[in-house]
Amino acid sequence: MLHIMLDLETLATKRNAVVLTCGAMRFDPYDITKEPAAPFYVRLNVDEQIEKGRLVDPDTVAWWGKQPQAAQDEAMSDGDRIALDDFTTQLNKYVVGADKIWAQGPLFDIVILEDIYFQLGKPVPWHYGQIRDSRTVFDMGDDSLKKNNSSAHNSLADAFFQAKAVQAIYQSCGVVKK
Repeated sequence: MLHIMLDLETLATKRNAVVLTCGAMRFDPYDITKEPAAPFYVRLNVDEQIEKGRLVDPDTVAWWGKQPQAAQDEAMSDGDRIALDDFTTQLNKYVVGADKIWAQGPLFDIVILEDIYFQLGKPVPWHYGQIRDSRTVFDMGDDSLKKNNSSAHNSLADAFFQAKAVQAIYQSCGVVKK
C-alpha cells in the first residue's frame, strides 16, 4: 500500500490561504523499518496567489515572525517558486497510485489544497475516502518523534516526522495490514 503524508506552510489558516510550501513523503505506516522516502517539495509563487485573491492573514504573518530564522528563511525566500498550475500538475503525478493521503488535520492541508484545485477548475487527485488524519493517530500513542522535529515549520521535514510518528504509533498499537 502506498501512503503519502502531505504538509503545507501557509500565510493564513483559511481554505483560501496563500501556500508558501508543500512537502510530502511516501511511507508504509505498517513497517517502521522502512524510512519515509521519495520526497516531494515545492515552493509556490506567492504573488500569483495574491493576484488570484488567495488570503494573507496579518496574524499568521506575525506568527511567522516568531518562528526560528531558518524556518522563516526557507518559507519566505523568493527563489525557486512555481506557478499554481505547475504545482497541481506535479502533485497529481506524485500522488498517482496512492492508497491513502495523510495530513495533520485534513481540515487544514487537504481543504486548502482542494480549494486551489477548485480555484483552477481542476479535479482533486484523490477521493475523500482516501484521506487520513495523523492527529487522530497521535492521540493513540506517543508522537515524540514528531515533537522532536528540529526543523518544524519546514513542510518536507514536517511530512517526514509525521510519517515516522504514524509508523511508530501503528507499531506500538499493533496495527497491521488488512
